[in-house]
Amino acid sequence: MSAIAILTPRLSSQAKALFYTTRIAPKTARCFTTSAAPKQGENVAIVGGGAAGFYTAARLLTKPGDFNVDIFEQLPTPHGLVRYGVAPDHPEVKNCMNKFDEVASNARVRFFGNVRVGSNGSLSLDSLRSLYDSVVLSYGASKDRHLGIPGENGNGGDRFGVLSARRFVAWYNGLPEAQDLKPDLFSFDKIVIVGQGNVALDCARILLTDPDELAKTDITAQALEVLRKSKIRHVEMVGRRGPLQVAFTAKELREMTKIPGVRIVSDTDFISSECTHGAAFLANSRPLKRMMDLLLKHAVPPTNISAIASAEKTFEISFLKSPTQVLFNQKWGDSGEEVPQLLRFQVNKLEGLPDAAKALPTDKFVDIPCAMALRSIGYASTPIDGAPFDSKRKIVPNIAGRVVNGDNEPVPGLYVAGWLKRGPIGVIATTMQDAYRTADAVAMDINNGNCQLRQTSRKDIDDELSKLGVDKIKVANGDWKRLEEYEFKQGKKAGKPREKVPSIGKMLSVIRSTDAH
Repeated sequence: MSAIAILTPRLSSQAKALFYTTRIAPKTARCFTTSAAPKQGENVAIVGGGAAGFYTAARLLTKPGDFNVDIFEQLPTPHGLVRYGVAPDHPEVKNCMNKFDEVASNARVRFFGNVRVGSNGSLSLDSLRSLYDSVVLSYGASKDRHLGIPGENGNGGDRFGVLSARRFVAWYNGLPEAQDLKPDLFSFDKIVIVGQGNVALDCARILLTDPDELAKTDITAQALEVLRKSKIRHVEMVGRRGPLQVAFTAKELREMTKIPGVRIVSDTDFISSECTHGAAFLANSRPLKRMMDLLLKHAVPPTNISAIASAEKTFEISFLKSPTQVLFNQKWGDSGEEVPQLLRFQVNKLEGLPDAAKALPTDKFVDIPCAMALRSIGYASTPIDGAPFDSKRKIVPNIAGRVVNGDNEPVPGLYVAGWLKRGPIGVIATTMQDAYRTADAVAMDINNGNCQLRQTSRKDIDDELSKLGVDKIKVANGDWKRLEEYEFKQGKKAGKPREKVPSIGKMLSVIRSTDAH
């Protein structure tokens, strides 16, 4: 039986037709109500101005035809997690913004910042679908997953419990909605991070890096001021499984080894044992093998008390622990010192091969004291009114980027890209390739007559958007560039690449002021 036959038997007849249209006979098969041969100037709306949205737009500009693309973003600023999620000390990762600027400067692309689509927004998804030939959803994953343990949300008073690492990252990167966060970096000298991915390492690195070094980056002035006063000297990053199942990369780990004054601590005997047990697995995963070698080279075991005691700061990577509860204002240690929080963990054991190892609970528990804890266990997308949503997988259900309903029937003219399409995994390059595939599907369907075209002009669209009040609130690309110029100038005064404006009100004030530049 062919691979296609294996993959398609559970799909509806219409979805099968779409599948074969995509994979087998794109020039002859039809899956939607067809229209006349496509006119020049097909109009595509993209909801979400992050990497997925801009890469989708970039790809559409290269396709046959004359695609006009309007990008709608709820913030006044574009670039999404590239601006608000990438660590400030990773400027090279943000170079893709140059590509996005090139896309935005194309006459066929327009940026509509400060325009929310969906519930409580200026525009509904249905209104966009009535105006545009195709709509691509690419608004990403703006929420985070929870641990679901007692005490996670704090004690109702002065203790935080477990904060979102996503929100902590957004705080130091200047995302307006996160600026009310007041992380506790003062009541104790340790932070615990639950999760062992690159975001967890980003948080650890920011917490342990000398603020004078961070001052050379685009970290916000507000965050830098707090970090300068921080008492945090120890960060422990905890995972429920073992070293061969970590989700961070060797590049991120190598950066941790280069932070002056920071000693890496980990159970080197356990790591060595797991490497021996998983030798065959490591032989087929050279990046993981290099990472384990790096960890063994730089880490000292928790039993090396003298090395740890002499370190200015420590970064500990611990394994086989699942959080079960947060306890507040507890006595700790031989001295009976009261600590702000204890994070209680159940000790696990591993079962199975390295590539499918399961963490099974034991009857042992350990407590780790901390000022606060961060959870870094994944992002989650949210639904938008007017589109199907898989509440279990937290994605918009789709086949090759084409949105499908609960019966696996394609929703004509509706597409999805990025994390909203596949889940919050992968790096920017992954998002780029994913967005390209969605753009290819959009162009294929339009150019092959596989979707009902609206036959609306840009003027028709502008007239309708004006009636809906979009003109009064939108931030166009030229407006955004004025804000960026202001940030560059403020950054130059402070000796850094830019000084982000972390308030939507201040952003709009700068944009609309004639003397702020």
